[in-house]
Amino acid sequence: MREYELTVLLHPDLEIDLEKPLAKVRDIITNNGGEIVSEDNWGKRRLAYSIAHEDFAVYVYFELRLPAQGVRKIDATLNITDEVLRHLLVTVDQKAKAALAESKEKNEE
Repeated sequence: MREYELTVLLHPDLEIDLEKPLAKVRDIITNNGGEIVSEDNWGKRRLAYSIAHEDFAVYVYFELRLPAQGVRKIDATLNITDEVLRHLLVTVDQKAKAALAESKEKNEE
């Protein structure tokens, strides 16, 4: 399984009760053979441009491990999910990740 990064922009009105839409996103990932490595809620932020007449969105970042066939299914399912304004699913660049870890080690020394 490969490593992926998923950033989901949720509807701003859902900020009050984020657990339901996040549970839905988590279920989409796990039902398609994925494993969530980490999850980070970045909170409500202003968008660079309006999406579906909304100027704000709640950003949630996931680090995942997915099989190859799961990527397309997750992408298609998130496209039709009402709570999700936009999403971005990309592979993790292993060389860049190793270089970042190496530079962090040098800075700590």
